[in-house]
Amino acid sequence: MMTEEKYNFVKMYERSFRENWDAEALTDYGTDVTLTYGQLAINIEKLHILFKECGIKKNDKIAVMGKNNSNWIAVYLATVTYGAIIVPILQDFPANDAIHIINHSESKLLFISDINWEGIDLDQIPKVLAAISLNDWHPISMALDSKKINYEAIARKFKEKHPDGYGAKDVHFNERPNSEIGSINYTSGTTGFSKGVVMPLNGLAGNVRYGLESGIAFKGARFVTFLPLAHAYGCAFDFLACLAAGGHSWLIGRTPSPKILLKAFEEVKPTVILSVPLILEKVYKKMIVPQIQKPPVSWVLKVPFLDEVVCSKIREQLVQAFGGEFSQMIIGGAPLNPEVEAFLHRIKFPVSVGYGMTECAPLICYTPINEGPRMYSCGKPLAGIMEVKILDPNSEGIGEVVVRGENTMAGYYKNPQATKEVFTKDGWLRTGDLGTLDSDGFLYIKGRCKTMLLGPSGQNIYPEEIEAKINNMPYVLESLVLQQADNRLVALVCPDYNEVDASGLTPEQLAEFMEDARKQVNSELASYEQIAMVKLYPHEFEKTPKKSIKRFLYTVNS
Repeated sequence: MMTEEKYNFVKMYERSFRENWDAEALTDYGTDVTLTYGQLAINIEKLHILFKECGIKKNDKIAVMGKNNSNWIAVYLATVTYGAIIVPILQDFPANDAIHIINHSESKLLFISDINWEGIDLDQIPKVLAAISLNDWHPISMALDSKKINYEAIARKFKEKHPDGYGAKDVHFNERPNSEIGSINYTSGTTGFSKGVVMPLNGLAGNVRYGLESGIAFKGARFVTFLPLAHAYGCAFDFLACLAAGGHSWLIGRTPSPKILLKAFEEVKPTVILSVPLILEKVYKKMIVPQIQKPPVSWVLKVPFLDEVVCSKIREQLVQAFGGEFSQMIIGGAPLNPEVEAFLHRIKFPVSVGYGMTECAPLICYTPINEGPRMYSCGKPLAGIMEVKILDPNSEGIGEVVVRGENTMAGYYKNPQATKEVFTKDGWLRTGDLGTLDSDGFLYIKGRCKTMLLGPSGQNIYPEEIEAKINNMPYVLESLVLQQADNRLVALVCPDYNEVDASGLTPEQLAEFMEDARKQVNSELASYEQIAMVKLYPHEFEKTPKKSIKRFLYTVNS
């Protein structure tokens, strides 16, 4: 447990607001809204007054649901610095799931965007005293007296409490040791079962500490925040580490298409970029692959020394596309396609890969770019913060990855059985991932325990590795490898219809191409990994907010 005051979660923000009072903290990208640290601190103080008026007590739960914006962040920080527990809800969750989380967590206040409120009413969430708009703070629906807690009433009480104004010296948050619970973050994994991860402030502080000590976040750092704030990855670094350091975050509230993001990168010129693989892979496929497949370039890339010139130009083009001033791009949330990773390393693009999970808030492994990340590895355990070992490794050293350390959750909320199952008897947290550690302590993830398939003679088959090969083929947007009842492997493939249309392929020609692609992929696989059939899927697969496919939704028949 981190007991030093400099790593006390609440104290980190108390100090940051005082030291960075006049610096810009948050910008709602695409709007004229920019808040300084001082303005954000004033919003937090007003929310503290609102909480008191609503009768919120220590360890009460407050839910927040909506797109990335400065009001979302104000609610989060106001909640944890008041002494309550924040319950972030992903804005993409259906209304029924949101209602379940609000009720299961016993949240007493709900801050929600107007569009997310459309599928909910107060009768469905009986323990909620008030629902308040994240758009403009107006009371949406409530069991309390709206005259006492509307924006104008809170503004009056703020002036009464601070008649001489509110400045840096007035920032005093409630004392909270890191052992107290800070958040309950509901998972949105690929198994279809959502559990409430109870995270002590210590786990949040452990991630922030690493963000500061590794140099990911620093005073004046610039972040483009497009990962959902309700997800642990974006929350920990784009938001929490950034503001603890005195950085500035531009918040993307719209769907983060590559077009929108590249425009934001060009304008903001971030100092570091946190991304899921899908974004980088799409840019690579659209911007780089067409270049390196052209005969002159493809020939030169095979010639020693000359290839360095081409690689340097491609690297510079890619760096400029992402703003040109970032020290590194950190990939997390899902595995990076091996072919993409290999090419990025070849051109010396500053990319590194991390590994984590919601139950660790989220970071477990990562190696800073200046320490030379290792190909296909997701890094080393965070020194002094996390430990990793392989449970019951097979002859190849592959087994379940288990972890423990500062970032580890306290358990699942109101679910002792699931908590018991996820921890070993000696206190290691089961990740559900299969992996191996090399002699230097670098971790390599092979796949999920639950997705691993067995070959005809009991061989281990990791579908994610096969999918990575399929996804590199032309006209393939994404794929999913499944096993039929007769043990044969089938690949569901969603074609890149924009690419298909641009090439003028007929359905018959597309089917022929996919059959050729199947044979090509099979030539690179062991006999027990062979794809028996490709089935075209008409649209993209359903995904979690971190863009992992919800595999449990898909099956194939013999």
